[in-house]
Amino acid sequence: MSLQQDIMTAIKEAMKNKDQTALTALRAVKSAILLAQTESGAKEELTEEEELKILQKQVKQRKDSASIYIEQGRQDLADPELAEAEVINQFLPEALTDEEIEKVVVITIESVGAEGMKDMGKVMGIVSQELAGKADGKTISNIVRAKLA
Repeated sequence: MSLQQDIMTAIKEAMKNKDQTALTALRAVKSAILLAQTESGAKEELTEEEELKILQKQVKQRKDSASIYIEQGRQDLADPELAEAEVINQFLPEALTDEEIEKVVVITIESVGAEGMKDMGKVMGIVSQELAGKADGKTISNIVRAKLA
């Protein structure tokens, strides 16, 4: 079953359960997927990788908003954002631990022959592509920086 079908099923379930938080989050994801499909030149069906990128972007937006709200002392606005991020996270594959990410980074650095920060772009490109949907870009970046420094 495709991600769109999963989302539609979850929307119906949220409607039945009168879960407004889940409904809001899932409708936003559905909207983002439809927008991506209707962009000029876009194919009718999105690839699984493209769908995962959309989901990750939606989660990141909510987490960023929540962190801004928390900085401003508005926990009442941050809580719904974090709840929506959790709902969307259910559709993402299980995230890797920092140790697992570190192993991939070390292997990539050795295979590329990276020697310092000048090679960070090369390493980031390969690792990001390999761990697409499984790890946050910020986490990967921090680990690559630590290993190349």
